[in-house]
Amino acid sequence: MEAYSTDGGHDRLYVKSTGQTATYREGAWEIAAGQLAAIPGPSGGSNVDVEARAAIEQILTALRHHGLIES
Repeated sequence: MEAYSTDGGHDRLYVKSTGQTATYREGAWEIAAGQLAAIPGPSGGSNVDVEARAAIEQILTALRHHGLIES
């Protein structure tokens, strides 16, 4: 840890080894990182697992909602 501050009721720290900022919000640490490229949902293939595809789509939706990957 390099620096620590409180910003608007949220605790923040800078992690020198990774160059990232972490913010403590609502009981959990969030790491501020750049948004990653979009990840397409599952498609194609000879064996279609409907339940697995639905679960993967839910994961991708959550990542997009939190701004971790592009839409």
